[in-house]
Amino acid sequence: METDTDTAVVEHSAWPLRVQHAHNDDVADIVALNNMFAPDGLTLHRSEAFVVSHLQDYQVVRGADGTLIGQVALDEYSPSLVELVSLAVAPDAQGNGLGQRLITAAEKLARERGYPELFAISLAEPLFLRMGFQESTILRYPEKIARYRAISRSELSIGRKFCFAKVLTSRPTAS
Repeated sequence: METDTDTAVVEHSAWPLRVQHAHNDDVADIVALNNMFAPDGLTLHRSEAFVVSHLQDYQVVRGADGTLIGQVALDEYSPSLVELVSLAVAPDAQGNGLGQRLITAAEKLARERGYPELFAISLAEPLFLRMGFQESTILRYPEKIARYRAISRSELSIGRKFCFAKVLTSRPTAS
């Protein structure tokens, strides 16, 4: 249920969790959670500088003890193209639907910002398909290919990653 435009309550076990926009005091925790998964190729390595420069694009979930347990961000390529990035849920919080809630929050933010489509590169094929994304190809996103080349050519050679896309706005039909 929505509590305001920045926060959504997610019922989880014995406490309510809030998906909310990230703040300056979240930067170190975002970097740590994201980079926990980078060695396995599940996320791209993120620096504090990257997170700070994209802070308005991050949404986070904290557990009952205040620990950051989930995050997601949008990464804009152009006013018409945005990628869902840095989706991460702490290992001890996985399996409780937080990934789905975070993807839904990212979709909502992308819609609010007027993006017509959202894409993601991920190994989590069942999750994205369950969330209504369609399988796609990175070849549709030359901007992403260019970024991979700038960051690490090895990202392009990881054959097991999947590309997913979801149309967020209806396109006008021909009359």
